[in-house]
Amino acid sequence: MTHFDLVIIGTGSGNSILDERFVDWRVAIVEKGVFGGTCLNVGCIPTKMFVHPADLAATPGAGARLGVDLTLDGVRWTDIRDRIFGRIDPIAEGGREYRRHHPDNANVTLYEGTARFTGPRTLDIDGATVTADRIVLAAGGRPVLPDVPGLDEVGYHTSDSIMRLDELPRHLTIIGSGFISAEFAHVFSSFGVEVTVVARSDGLLRQEDGDISARFTELARGRWDVRLEKKVLRASPGIVLDLDGEPLSTDLVLVAIGRTPNSDLLNLPAAGIEVTDDGYVVVDDYQRATAEGVWALGDISSPFELKHVANHEARVVQHNLLNPSSPVAADHRFVPHAVFTSPQVASVGLTEEQAVQQGIRYVTAKHDYAGIAYGWAMEDTTGFAKLLADPASGRLLGAHIIGPQASTLIQPLIQAMSFGLDARTMARGQYWIHPAMPELVENALLKLPL
Repeated sequence: MTHFDLVIIGTGSGNSILDERFVDWRVAIVEKGVFGGTCLNVGCIPTKMFVHPADLAATPGAGARLGVDLTLDGVRWTDIRDRIFGRIDPIAEGGREYRRHHPDNANVTLYEGTARFTGPRTLDIDGATVTADRIVLAAGGRPVLPDVPGLDEVGYHTSDSIMRLDELPRHLTIIGSGFISAEFAHVFSSFGVEVTVVARSDGLLRQEDGDISARFTELARGRWDVRLEKKVLRASPGIVLDLDGEPLSTDLVLVAIGRTPNSDLLNLPAAGIEVTDDGYVVVDDYQRATAEGVWALGDISSPFELKHVANHEARVVQHNLLNPSSPVAADHRFVPHAVFTSPQVASVGLTEEQAVQQGIRYVTAKHDYAGIAYGWAMEDTTGFAKLLADPASGRLLGAHIIGPQASTLIQPLIQAMSFGLDARTMARGQYWIHPAMPELVENALLKLPL
């Protein structure tokens, strides 16, 4: 039995907790998979590294109506893949080697195995018994696997494996309607793959504001073969999917129906650690779990499942480990997200549907990209910004953008919400560069009927 001051399970955002202030602590880090976590290896970083060349590959299709005739000579898939993972894999291995061998980590022991609780603050790691005064759960999540008869036999990919294909398929079918589906549909279709998206719901990106989801679904149907309100009943050899009695032949299947926390792998009941019905570790405002001396952060405890949230929570846990007498709370008031598909989607705060459901008074306004000079120059006829605000105070309740650079344009709205700046003050209390893209935000603010 080996005792530590601190054990961290997971090497994503949990790995960032340690700095020079922990040099006198005896620390263990546990990793059952690839060092570096979801974001680095199979999530936001590699996917965005695919999205950027996909955006470039899609450029010729948008140039003709502007008088610029471009052609796409080809997509070197393996070159794209190898450039991406030729950068990512060494970073993951370098992080592992740093923790294992670097003199800075003389106080750190790296366990490469699966940790399971056998009692309060007591772990079994592939046969080794470890105890600790404090434990941080940062073990992340994994893709939800499908319950479709025959699909295991014909084979399928998840977001964990699809990016390492040896060659592009002729036809890819994506099961799922959320952000993972939308991003990979954009990537593969831009590279010349015929894409079919199968959704059980009546729209894509249903977690977004209704107007955003409706617009994205409309645009997606013009670009991909979108099958709404369809369920995959079974799969047959040759990869034929039964969509409610309608056969669909395909070359490859990507399952993108969500992710689930890895809490079920840790035997948490043995330690008195509670989880929600969805499997998320229950934490309080200070990221403390329900067992003494245990904290949790990131995808194992956060339904947001976002790297920027995990990083914020890691900073909170770090502070609270070092300053137990003066803990700080996590701030989850205004958590933004973006979908790097085409067009981009970004959102923060309440959707209109949530405001109605919660009985919150609001006013709303929309402004089209076509209504600003830069949008007019691009001839963008589909993108828009939609804002919700409190009619009494003028403070923003939600912001939603679909269109070019949405993930960047939403940042000043996040800032306004975070610091309590009302819409009128934001719109008229500063200069807005003309004719730059942020005028979309300015005009939407001015349209709010306050």
